Amino acid sequence: MGTRKVLTTKFVVKLILTFFTIILMAGIGYTVTSIYFSNQYFYETTQRLNASLAKDLVAEKFSNTKPFDSNGTVNKVLFGDIMHNMMAVNRAIEVYLLDDQGYVQYSVVLDHNIPETNQKKIDLAPIHKFIKDDGRNYILGQDPKDLTHQTIFSAAEFNQNGHKGYVYIILAGEDFLAARSDLFNGYLMHIGLGGSLLTLFFSTFLGILAIWHLTRSLRKIIYAAKRFQEGDLKYRIENADNTDLANVATTFNSMADTILSDIEKIKSIDQLRQELIANISHDLRTPLSVVQGYIETLHMKNDQLSVEEQKGYLKIISSGSERLSKLISQLFEYSKLESNQIQPQKEPFLIGELANDIHGNYSMLAKNKNITLRLSMSDDIPLVFADISLVERAIQNLMDNALKFTPENGEIVMKIIPLETHVEIVIQDSGPGIDKESQALIFERYRQTKIGKEKEGSGLGLAIVKKIMDIHDSEITVLSNPNEGTEFSFELPIYGAV
Repeated sequence: MGTRKVLTTKFVVKLILTFFTIILMAGIGYTVTSIYFSNQYFYETTQRLNASLAKDLVAEKFSNTKPFDSNGTVNKVLFGDIMHNMMAVNRAIEVYLLDDQGYVQYSVVLDHNIPETNQKKIDLAPIHKFIKDDGRNYILGQDPKDLTHQTIFSAAEFNQNGHKGYVYIILAGEDFLAARSDLFNGYLMHIGLGGSLLTLFFSTFLGILAIWHLTRSLRKIIYAAKRFQEGDLKYRIENADNTDLANVATTFNSMADTILSDIEKIKSIDQLRQELIANISHDLRTPLSVVQGYIETLHMKNDQLSVEEQKGYLKIISSGSERLSKLISQLFEYSKLESNQIQPQKEPFLIGELANDIHGNYSMLAKNKNITLRLSMSDDIPLVFADISLVERAIQNLMDNALKFTPENGEIVMKIIPLETHVEIVIQDSGPGIDKESQALIFERYRQTKIGKEKEGSGLGLAIVKKIMDIHDSEITVLSNPNEGTEFSFELPIYGAV
């Protein structure tokens, strides 16, 4: 239980830390984005409101005064007074006078003429675009103090007394931007940081509650898995379909059911294995004891036994050896079939010819037991598609079974019946029959019904037939009633019909 709590706590802590990190990164992203768009909004608004500032300056001041002397130089006193008056009203601006090439001729900020070799040249492309659009669009131009820096401006063209140029007004000067930056940073520190911390606190708190609620189903699944691990194999998640993780919960229940079923099957198989070992030991011990007993008798009483007695003993020894050999062969064959070591080599063949051969081989055995053996089939039996050697082995096992249980003067009938897409093979005997309860068990290994000591056997013949039919995707069926004989049948596909 302690391990489950530790695992759950670790998972919840990871979720909380992940959630907190996401909120923190989102807050940082939101703050950075807000600062960026706030600055953009400020610059665009400022430029839009002051777009006509340079144009008004040219229209009002240049028409009533002479900004240039008779020798063509800038009237510093007059131009300086005009600029200082404007900057006194709006301390954020910086006013520059440019010639028609973009060189700075005079500035109140610089407060002196710039020698020609040191004059800064302003890119006129943004100025031309600004004048053409009449200041309606957001445009950035070069800052004369730092040509690598872009800033908002207002500009207007003038042409007076043969002098052409531009009035270039920086709307957000360096001093203004420095003061604004200090105030804005302070605002962010007091308001933005405080708001962010409160947001993070409440978001984290609500996130913890949400995670705790959402992981409720997960905790149930972890608890169920722990119970299952500790040996409570019948524990299941209640109302699995109604949980938040319905798919996982129902999958766990299904998996637990499957594991429990497999465990039961393994237990059953282990029990059958124990029964198999016990039955094999019994079946091997019986003929082996007989063989050993008669061999010892021959060694001890060889001189006292007649020739006929010796032949009888040797016949019994030979019969026991054959029985041992057959049992070992069946065990080897069944083990290979059960472990899928035998793969069918299917081919088209005449099932009628195979039936004739088997009928001929068993005719003498049936005659020796005073049993009538008949073969019933028509002349137009089609080709079937199967492994001929495995099918022959299955029919032989069914014939052995029929001979074993059919009494003297009884009858065995082998039928070959063509159907629409299959051929049915039927082995029918007139033996004592099989009751309904035993019919479900006869194809399992060592579940053979025993009728009389002389009928006992390895119990693997029908189990081998079942395995052969399984690898042919066919099914062996039995029809029988006590004292009415038994009929075994299976079907093989007609070649080319399936």
